[in-house]
Amino acid sequence: MTSTRLYRVILPVADIDAAATFYAHVLGEPGERVSPGRHYFDCGGMILACYSPAADGDEPVDGWSFHENQYLYFAVEDLDAVRQRVSEAGGELLSETEAMSWGELLFYASDPFGSRICFARSDTVFTGSK
Repeated sequence: MTSTRLYRVILPVADIDAAATFYAHVLGEPGERVSPGRHYFDCGGMILACYSPAADGDEPVDGWSFHENQYLYFAVEDLDAVRQRVSEAGGELLSETEAMSWGELLFYASDPFGSRICFARSDTVFTGSK
């Protein structure tokens, strides 16, 4: 039986250069511009693909917004350092660093485009009961 793995997440952004700068600073790696409107970041084998339809010459859509409880979750070793980088790069911190009832130590933020992101300390990540 073949196992399925998620390998890429598309994150729509209004400004591909600003997104590349923000995520390069926060993630601590420059990523790679793969087209005029796509900038990829390798997050442990999973690609975060920042995507600007306009910069790629694609048709615009009516907009994009996350539900208030919809986040992209990143596991990181140094939660305090990443929290500082999010703030320095122009992100908005939406919570204090907190211990959740399921054991994760994390904080919530948003990037400069309003996309909701969360960073959890990697040794506390909960991926289900199995």
